[in-house]
Amino acid sequence: MSEQKRASLSRREFMKAGIAASAALGLGGAARFTPKVYGRARSAKKMIILGMDGMDHGLMTGWLAEGRFPTFQKLLREGGDFRPLRTSLPPQSPVAWSNFITGMDPGGHAIFDFIHRDPKAYFPIFSAAETIGARKSVRVGKTVIPLSGGQVRNLRKGKAFWQILEEADVPATIFKIPSNYPPVPSRQRTLSGMNTPDLKGSYGIFNYYTNETTAVIQEAGGGGRVHDAYVVGNRVEAELPGPTNSFRTDAPETTVPFQVFLDPANAAAKVVIQGQEFILKEREWSGWKRVHFNLIPTQSISGICLFYLKEVRPKFKLYISPVHIDPARPALPISTPESYARELERRFGPFFTKGLPADTSALDNGVLDEEEFLELDDMVLEESMAMLEYELARFDEGLLFYYFSSTDQRQHMFWRFTDPTHPAYDGKLAARYGDVIAGIYGDMDKALEMALRKADKDTVVAVMSDHGFNAFRRGFNLNTWLLQAGYHRLAKPWKQEESSLFDNTDWSKSRAYGVGLNGLYINESGRERDGIVAAGPDKDNLVREIAQKLEALTDPKTGERAILKAFVAKDVYRGRNLEMAPDIVLGFNRGYRISWQSPLGGFPREVFEDNTQRWSGDHMSSPEVLPGILLANRKIAAETPALYDLTATALSVFGVEKPKEMIGENVLE
Repeated sequence: MSEQKRASLSRREFMKAGIAASAALGLGGAARFTPKVYGRARSAKKMIILGMDGMDHGLMTGWLAEGRFPTFQKLLREGGDFRPLRTSLPPQSPVAWSNFITGMDPGGHAIFDFIHRDPKAYFPIFSAAETIGARKSVRVGKTVIPLSGGQVRNLRKGKAFWQILEEADVPATIFKIPSNYPPVPSRQRTLSGMNTPDLKGSYGIFNYYTNETTAVIQEAGGGGRVHDAYVVGNRVEAELPGPTNSFRTDAPETTVPFQVFLDPANAAAKVVIQGQEFILKEREWSGWKRVHFNLIPTQSISGICLFYLKEVRPKFKLYISPVHIDPARPALPISTPESYARELERRFGPFFTKGLPADTSALDNGVLDEEEFLELDDMVLEESMAMLEYELARFDEGLLFYYFSSTDQRQHMFWRFTDPTHPAYDGKLAARYGDVIAGIYGDMDKALEMALRKADKDTVVAVMSDHGFNAFRRGFNLNTWLLQAGYHRLAKPWKQEESSLFDNTDWSKSRAYGVGLNGLYINESGRERDGIVAAGPDKDNLVREIAQKLEALTDPKTGERAILKAFVAKDVYRGRNLEMAPDIVLGFNRGYRISWQSPLGGFPREVFEDNTQRWSGDHMSSPEVLPGILLANRKIAAETPALYDLTATALSVFGVEKPKEMIGENVLE
């Protein structure tokens, strides 16, 4: 893609670009690995790590004091220990989990945000993975035939701890750990988690069919599409969009036609798609349905999705989940060995493969209500518990890591019901859903009970989270502030609110810009395409000046500081990849986060705005504001261990020496 074309891309086109175009893989994908036969004598030492995303130390401390969560209480009575776990800078999930995976900070593993930027085009790019199309192809008419396979590449740097264990002949199962898409080469059993895309290559695009006027907001890499549904003679004709067909020169979107036949007397309908027929009552979910998107006569891609009939009449409303990668026939690499995903599918049937399967975008945009969202996430949780039981049943040596996403997703969406000061608080809904967050913590208590039943005296059991949580009441428009403070210039100031992806920026007069959820970059000469700030003292002085002003900035509505700390990257990161880092990393105060438009180069009119969306809890704050948790059935020697300390600890359990680039230390006595 040329720089000129990138610069002119619309917001919608950026979403469609995705993080992995599955059809672009052509004839190939990830490298193939065969299961390893471990030749050493079996070790008595074992370790189970339960990763519960976003569990907050403050919340957990309060609930434990109230006597909640009997399994956590029992573990502590019987000699276990509980500590706050220092999170990453910034406390974003892909950054934090990369800290744990590698035992390094972002300067080492090079994941600084959900979104990085291409300095040669000022274009936002996804940080975790990239897709490379077939290097050689031949064109026959309008068909492009790849002569070699494409590739999806994991951009995280450094060895994963399970790769190091593998070298020491310690077996491991790593279940859905975030920031491991595509799975790094290993003969260990691994299944990718957060950052695994849907079949379209996005973070999740649902489809909604209705004859009611509806608009859906798309966020970075995810969101939804609304399709006009015309009910003619109690029948609806529609199409389900699929991945881009890169076998065609015009790269059209693939589709699968389907029909919905409405029962004329009852609140029910029959759906017919690719020879499958099933009846849904109003407010009923289907099971998984397999769909095939044809590319060329000899090539197709298989996916799976869920149907939900929200309403038959007076308005027709049908929701279809994002199309997940089919674990029985994965079009993109999701496991090592490749057979592991298929093994799970044979045991459990089709299962959620998209990195964060709860559809927060559908709830945020009113396509699903709170009850419907919880029904969907309950399916995720039930599946997770069943698969944990399966893995525990066959766990007899080495290390088992197992991840839960529901703790994070429910706090994002239901925090507003715990905070009467939140702009999106609703007292009536709070009476019904105010205990949802405590409830999911209780479910994690049951997961811990399952793990402890399996553990013997030689098994180390640890519960950890990547970060804590707090309210997201007010949004900060970083690029708007840079504009008002004179650090950024628009070519057409009168079109400020229409600006997106920096398509209205005058780079010859702009010294700084914000991309991603916590990152601020200097428009540096020789690094950025049209950089104007000289490297060295000029840049250093500008960085310090902006950081000082950000830390002094107060919200006129609340009188509070929005940013507790503006971290200068070169002062806080260690490692070889600082050239990829933002120049300043924003550490927000409690209650604050980056606004919705600023991360992708938008310029709303106001610097601060109320967050009225259902996405009401978040974790973009300064790290000291929201530590995660570390709980173990052993004593924890450190008062405030960090994520990368847990990495060194896992290696130490098995007597494996940590690599010199790891910065953590063993924290278990």
